[in-house]
Amino acid sequence: MAIFQPFQGPKRKKESYANRHTIILMQTSPNRATRTFMDFESVAQAMDGICALYERKLKELNPAIRNLSYDIADLYNFIDGLADMSALVYDSSIHAYLPHDRQWIKQKTLQHLRKLAH
Repeated sequence: MAIFQPFQGPKRKKESYANRHTIILMQTSPNRATRTFMDFESVAQAMDGICALYERKLKELNPAIRNLSYDIADLYNFIDGLADMSALVYDSSIHAYLPHDRQWIKQKTLQHLRKLAH
């Protein structure tokens, strides 16, 4: 008689997010027709893309202001104001995309902006 152990998933080392294909899924309003996605070659590029999306929104809302500035709380409010936002990040060790929620996106955006500031 065989004894089966519960599947623990593959043992893997923590892979860097540097060059992992990333898809950002978003919905800007409760209307399902506003669902869209953006894809990027890395998590860092995805975080840049989210910042660029917010900056375009700021310019739309404030067309007369040439130099706009914002802080991380403003960016977080933008992300939280979306009906939905999540990320799918490719993990080559399992040949699949791993889902991440908006909290993870906010954390990665902050880390990315901190790296850019130094």
